[in-house]
Amino acid sequence: MAERKIGDRVIRLVVGDITDLEIEAFVYDIDEDAQVGSGYGTAISGRAGKVVQDQLNEIGTVPKATAVITEAGRMKADHIIHVNGPKFHEPETEGKLERATRAALRLAGEKGIHKLAFPPIGTGLYQVPIDLCARVMVDTVADYLAGETTLDEVVFVALDTRERTPFEAQINGGA
Repeated sequence: MAERKIGDRVIRLVVGDITDLEIEAFVYDIDEDAQVGSGYGTAISGRAGKVVQDQLNEIGTVPKATAVITEAGRMKADHIIHVNGPKFHEPETEGKLERATRAALRLAGEKGIHKLAFPPIGTGLYQVPIDLCARVMVDTVADYLAGETTLDEVVFVALDTRERTPFEAQINGGA
């Protein structure tokens, strides 16, 4: 579909359900209160069991533009990296999105993860514009992969054409 090489590393786009992906870790956008919530949260709770929410309860809160990690319970992934990205047209949406993306990448690197999947952060319920999201996230990941990291592959996971089209354009060289 779409793929970009960054040295010997790769950014790839797939269409599907991020919670059903066989991958070391995937990213989930969470609120500061560290509650799994609805949307993908429903799939996480159902597939993972209570381990994810139990570990989030121990963590307590996830401040804006930061990331925490939990196990993924019975899911195909090993870990979930929870980020608190921008919500509902907040001031400095772009900067918060960049910092949240970078926080997830750094945490994956610290944990020795080689393959990480991202959804479009904040574009559904939280109304972050999809074109802005694709530009900021792909540029941030490309910049990060050009440096020192354990990550070999970052996969963006789109649910549908609305999400796929801008990410495909950005991965293939920008819109």
